[in-house]
Amino acid sequence: MKGIFPKYAFLFLLLSSLLCIETGAQLVPVKNQTQFTDSIRKELDYGPYYGLYKDNYFVVGTKFPGIPSKNNSDVKFQISFGIRLTNAVLPWNTFLFLTYTQKTFWNVFQESMPMGDINFNPALGWSKPFFSNNRYVGKMTLMVEHESNGRDGPDSRSWNRVSLSGSVMIDEWIMVHAKAWIPIIDSGNNKDILKYCGIYQSGLVVSTPDKKFSFSLTWVKRAGLNLNFNTISEFSWRVHKKSNLNLFAQYYNGYGEDLLHYKEFRSMLRIGLVFKPKFFSEF
Repeated sequence: MKGIFPKYAFLFLLLSSLLCIETGAQLVPVKNQTQFTDSIRKELDYGPYYGLYKDNYFVVGTKFPGIPSKNNSDVKFQISFGIRLTNAVLPWNTFLFLTYTQKTFWNVFQESMPMGDINFNPALGWSKPFFSNNRYVGKMTLMVEHESNGRDGPDSRSWNRVSLSGSVMIDEWIMVHAKAWIPIIDSGNNKDILKYCGIYQSGLVVSTPDKKFSFSLTWVKRAGLNLNFNTISEFSWRVHKKSNLNLFAQYYNGYGEDLLHYKEFRSMLRIGLVFKPKFFSEF
C-alpha cells in the first residue's frame, strides 16, 4: 500500500488540477454569430491572457480491436495551455503567444505502474485572426515548435519544426483546419521521424450549435508518395451547458502516437474526460 498510495495521490492531484482549470475555462454560451465574434474581439483586446490551448484530457483504454491486457492498455493524458504575450495590436492586427503541451502515456496496469513516455512540446506563435462582415472566419498561425521526450542515450527523441497552420469556420458548427511544417531534426535517434509522424495534417470539427456534442477527425500525412495517414477520431459530450466538463472518446490509428515508440503501429480506443479551450480546440 505504501508504494501504491503516492501514485493514486498523483492521479488525484492531476484530476483536481484539471477541475481547477475547468472553472476558469467554461465555454462562452453563444446565442448567435455576432455574439461569438464580439466575444473573440473582446478576448483579443485584453492581454496578456492565459488559458487552455489544446484539449486537456484524461483517458484510459486499450488496443482496438483486441482483448484488453496489462500490456496493451494504458492511461493517456494531455495538459496544454497558452499565454498571449500581446493583444492584437501588432502589424496587421496580429499577436504573439507562447504555448506548452505535455502528453503522457502511463502504464497503470503494469507492475509498479511506470510512465511509458512523456512528450514535451513548447512553442512560440504569431497569429492573425480574420473577420469578414462582422463574422469571425478563421485565423492563420506561424509557429516555432520543439518536441522531445526528455530522455538521454538511445531513448532520446527530439525534433524542431517551423509550422504554418490555418483554420476556417465554414459555419458556427463546422471548422476545417490544416497545418504543414518544415522539420529541423537534431537527434540522431529519430532521423526518419517524418516517415512516421508526418509532414502535414488536416482535419475538420463538427459540433452542434449549442456545443453539446462535438466530433473531430484529423489526418496526418506520413512522408512518402503512398496514401499513408495517421488518423485521430474524437467525440465529446458536454455534460452541462454551464460547464466545460465533457465525456470524451478518442481513437488513434497509425504511427507516432508517442516519441519513444514512434515506429510502432497503434490502434487504440480510449475514453475519459476532456476540458476544452474557450472558443475552439487547436490541433
